[in-house]
Amino acid sequence: MDVPKNIQDKLAQFQNLQSQLQMISMQKQQIMLATTDAENAKKELVSVDSDEGIYRMVGPLFLKVTHEQANEYLESEGETSKARSKLLEKQEKKLTEKLNEMHAELQSMMKPPHQ
Repeated sequence: MDVPKNIQDKLAQFQNLQSQLQMISMQKQQIMLATTDAENAKKELVSVDSDEGIYRMVGPLFLKVTHEQANEYLESEGETSKARSKLLEKQEKKLTEKLNEMHAELQSMMKPPHQ
């Protein structure tokens, strides 16, 4: 049985949305890991004397920073992660809603006609 072109197109769109949703899920996991790393670093930073050397990785280099600079950087990273996480959650919600709509639409398109 041949599948009509409009159904094939809708299925392709559906699969594309599923892929996008997977990518968002992976990005959220990466952000969660980065947030956890930043929180752990902040906890460790509290136990380091302010006159001890603190180094921050910038690309392939380690740069010496002050206690205050390190703390500011970690705060900034935390805020950025929270903002990115909220944005991804909104995108995830929209995609999920669209997928549910498309799923229902595809099911109705594939029902055999009543005789």
